[in-house]
Amino acid sequence: MHRALRVTLVACASFYVCRYGLHNATTATYALFGAVATGALSQLGGGPRERSRTLLAVLPAAYALVATGTLLAVHAWSAALGMLVVGFAVAYGSVGGPRLVGLANGLQLFYILPCFPPYQPEALLARLAGVTVGVVLLAGAELVLWPERTPVRYQDRLARAADVVARLADTAADACTAPRASAGATDIGDAVDPADAAYADAARRTAGADGPLAASRVAVDSLRPSRVPVLERPASASAVDRALTHSAAALRYTRTQLARVVTLGVGAPTPETAVLLRATARALRAAAPGVCARAPAPDPARVEEAIAGFETARAEPAQEPWPSSPEAAEAKLRLGCIALDAAEGARFLLLAVRISRRAPVPPDPHPQDRWRSPFWYAHMSTPKLWWHRFRGHLTPRSVYFQNALRTASALAVARLVAGALDLSHGFWALLATLTLMRTCAADTRMTLRPALTGTLLGALATAPLLFAIGERPAVYAAVLPVAMLLAFTAGPLLGVAWGQGLFTVVVAMIFTQLAPADWRLAETRLIDVLIGAAVGTLAGLCAWPRGGGSELRRSISDLLSDSALALQETVAVVAGRAAGTGALQRAQHTLTFAEASYAQFQAERHDPVMDGPNWQAALLACQHTTRGAEQLLTRCPPGSLAPWPRTVERLERDADRVAGAFRRQSHGLRQRRRPDRAELRLAETEEVLLGERTLAAHPPADPLLLTATDLSVWLSGLLDDLAAVSPPAPEPARTADRTP
Repeated sequence: MHRALRVTLVACASFYVCRYGLHNATTATYALFGAVATGALSQLGGGPRERSRTLLAVLPAAYALVATGTLLAVHAWSAALGMLVVGFAVAYGSVGGPRLVGLANGLQLFYILPCFPPYQPEALLARLAGVTVGVVLLAGAELVLWPERTPVRYQDRLARAADVVARLADTAADACTAPRASAGATDIGDAVDPADAAYADAARRTAGADGPLAASRVAVDSLRPSRVPVLERPASASAVDRALTHSAAALRYTRTQLARVVTLGVGAPTPETAVLLRATARALRAAAPGVCARAPAPDPARVEEAIAGFETARAEPAQEPWPSSPEAAEAKLRLGCIALDAAEGARFLLLAVRISRRAPVPPDPHPQDRWRSPFWYAHMSTPKLWWHRFRGHLTPRSVYFQNALRTASALAVARLVAGALDLSHGFWALLATLTLMRTCAADTRMTLRPALTGTLLGALATAPLLFAIGERPAVYAAVLPVAMLLAFTAGPLLGVAWGQGLFTVVVAMIFTQLAPADWRLAETRLIDVLIGAAVGTLAGLCAWPRGGGSELRRSISDLLSDSALALQETVAVVAGRAAGTGALQRAQHTLTFAEASYAQFQAERHDPVMDGPNWQAALLACQHTTRGAEQLLTRCPPGSLAPWPRTVERLERDADRVAGAFRRQSHGLRQRRRPDRAELRLAETEEVLLGERTLAAHPPADPLLLTATDLSVWLSGLLDDLAAVSPPAPEPARTADRTP
């Protein structure tokens, strides 16, 4: 409500001053539409000061667009060609982050308005002056007229989540200090000597593990893009936003590993693992105030020392007898590997937080090998990062490219049609195309009916109003603020029909003050909206009509296939069988497209055929593949397992089995069906992995063989993630046996 009132006051005040004070209709028109474009058609993020700075920063781009439109209005074909280029450039700029997405529609209007006749290059200065008045007044109003409350920053969300996950790390450490259960124990209640004081204390600490598990799940889920307001998501190409996104991914990975420790740790006391988990908790607590600038940037030195100490300790001969049971020995090794992964995730989190604070980080040891440099972006200049982002999405596989091409072609065709039909207010057609077209044909169709109904009813209400009032500008000037306020508030509250209907009344109130008009102005408005809506609908049907849904299925399928290659490559590099073929880099690149498709898919109406696989689980499985590979390649030297050919052969077989499950899941998605666990052979693969970890569980002859266990546990975790992509269907209810 405050936003609508603020835009209404600025638009009407600037219009009245320029129209009746300066007696300049051109300046008045551009002042009003400058305020409407940046205030109503655009979305601004941040607090009042940041919103005001954004508006002022938009002015140079607005000047360029107005000047371009003014010069290209000489011919309809030149204006349409300019609309194609400008429309694509502005829409494709959305790849730069949500702040540019919010400004896209408003920036388009700065070209649309001047690209129509009359061709008046001598009026350019008056037009630019009007834009300046409208935008500058709105920037000032953001500071003084009902300023918006500053939204919760993503850094604060990340800090809260890190605190909660730190408590889960403490719970995991407590679980690793519980006494070992008997051979047949399955939970705390089955442990030996429940009256023992040490056991009772550990049981009290671990019995409440469900609380930290649930709380950490909620906290990490709050970092998902769908749970964060669009304009507050760290999705730009800058190093700071990349680091915040990397921080969230590292925290999510750490939480997953800690949850596995809590599940496995009860009844398996491992003091050295508990020490590492305590260090992980401290690192997470240090990241929390560091990411939101309440403390200096965190130093990863302490958790790095804990990781080095743990690796040294587990490579040395054990002081206590090694578990005689192969299952217990395997559980101890597995627990240590998972805890080490969690600690590495916390170390990655601290490094990402330092980058987000622009604090110094260690130099990139492999500047030419991105597959071994997870923080490659920290050492690149800002222009190179933006160029990397824009170049990376310049492909038909990107939803950003698809949306930009669809929008640009629709606006260019609408401009050609308006010129061919010599529409007196043709920019209304383009405005209808711009505001009614959606990213998929289904959403456009659902929006079209109420929009046309509202426009028709608005025209029916406006025609008798214009006929009755006649040429009395004072009456229209008095009614305009009320009509504009209702239009800007009714649309978001009551729906598209009310917004379009009232906006039809608003434009009539505006243009009757600029030039004499009769009731046919309402008819013109209706015809223009019908033409613009028809062009937008046809463009949506011809260009990627299923929007992000179709691309999501393809991207996820490709991502699963690329992840299969990446995990095989990771094992091959550590085993000394490969020097890096770029499979991990391809998986990271494909992950970018899949995440963008998933974000758009969540904003669209879902096709029933898309309901099936758990798309988020598929993304998480592939994210864990790439994040785990990054950590393993950072921690494990290439070729470290080369002296152990039998171990390498076993690991490569394991990697082939897991990769096969990923490929079968990918094939199922391409065939638009949900493969079950039997088809994916998850149970068979898990049994093989468990048996091979058990055989390798006894103290290794060489500490380097611990790397084999790390890889095996990582592969096992990927199977757990993959199992959630196609959850088992509920069993049908059994009917009672009625036979006697």
